[in-house]
Amino acid sequence: MNFQGLLQFEIMGNAGKDYLLALALLIGGLIFLKIFREIILGRLKKAAEKTKTDLDDVLIKIIHDITPPFYLIVSIYAALKFLKMPSLAEKIVDGIFILAVVFQAVRALQIFIDFWAQKFVSRGRDGETRDKSAVKNISALLKIVLWVLAGLIVLSNWGFNVTSLIAGLGIGGIAIAFALQNVLGDIFSSFSILFDKPFQVGDFIIIGGDMGAVEKIGIKSTRIRTLQGQELIVSNRELTDTRINNYKKMEKRRIVFSFGVLYETQTEKLKKIPEMVEEIITKEKLAQLDRVHFKEFGDFSLNFEVVYYIASPDYSDYMNTQQSINLGIKEAFEKEGIEFAYPTQTLFIKK
Repeated sequence: MNFQGLLQFEIMGNAGKDYLLALALLIGGLIFLKIFREIILGRLKKAAEKTKTDLDDVLIKIIHDITPPFYLIVSIYAALKFLKMPSLAEKIVDGIFILAVVFQAVRALQIFIDFWAQKFVSRGRDGETRDKSAVKNISALLKIVLWVLAGLIVLSNWGFNVTSLIAGLGIGGIAIAFALQNVLGDIFSSFSILFDKPFQVGDFIIIGGDMGAVEKIGIKSTRIRTLQGQELIVSNRELTDTRINNYKKMEKRRIVFSFGVLYETQTEKLKKIPEMVEEIITKEKLAQLDRVHFKEFGDFSLNFEVVYYIASPDYSDYMNTQQSINLGIKEAFEKEGIEFAYPTQTLFIKK
């Protein structure tokens, strides 16, 4: 049989020329995809590195992440489309192609989710760093949803009736939601904490009678390291249902303190006290004086009230500053001969 006869010879309803054309398409497709991956994609990658945006880098990563088996499946699928195949074989080829496309699409969307999560963590709306654990949990949930949807799409294209499956999942989901309503409440509360940002990892917060630094915001609970050193685990639902004092958000702290001197203190010395206290507080680097007043006549002392601000939310800065002010006042009073008052009683005896 000559070459012309081979081209006309039929096997399984396809002539030799059809097989030759399919083989040429297969080889040509593989060569083109190889050139595209090695040469064109390399040049696109270099061009993307010169741009300021990150989106083109993500697109290049998605294309580069396509595995060689996917190229092979696409080339074989395109080649087989030029051949006549039995119905069952055609369904199998279509099913494998759909599975490969959906699988690659989900992987591409996962790269987008990771890109979004990284950008969301590294730069917030007002420049702060967001909690990595919460964003990681949400991205993991999104990926699970993607794979579930991908599975339903593949089953639907394979001819399975997914309507009843979805209905069953809906009824089962309602039953699970009732059984796990507390857990689901905590999960949705973690989303609220992530986007509303009442606190973040590293913030010092007070919840009721408990206080400490936030160590981790999980998908169900938040872990807080208390001042005593133990780890406090609080459900996210409880955190969103209660009032929280967040000292990390405090730009400056308002301090009010009082002291009293003896009634026997001379008026001239009483007049000097506000100036003395003002001078002492002004020397402190973090302190900003608001006022100093002779407030009242107490039961056993002449009481003064001092108000100042400290430009730091850190409790140690406040205590160090207050200690320095107290020592300064004590030293100044000793030089002036002013005595602090303490609870005393005077007994008058009438003869």
